[in-house]
Amino acid sequence: MRLNSKGQVTIPAALRERYGLHEGDEIDVIENGNALRIVRAEAGQTRGRRLVSRMRGRATTTMSTDELLELLRGK
Repeated sequence: MRLNSKGQVTIPAALRERYGLHEGDEIDVIENGNALRIVRAEAGQTRGRRLVSRMRGRATTTMSTDELLELLRGK
């Protein structure tokens, strides 16, 4: 890996997959003696919860939940 001019590095795809890291995930860099560790940020929402929070309240339909489910399920 190489540090770019902004102080950023790219974590290889195989490692991101192995450790379940996805775009938008928050991580911390912790100094550990003379080494740095990359760890998941302790506090904060999961990626799914952030997505739901952004979407909440944006629906613009007059259909009921039952009507939407019937539409989606094709019954």
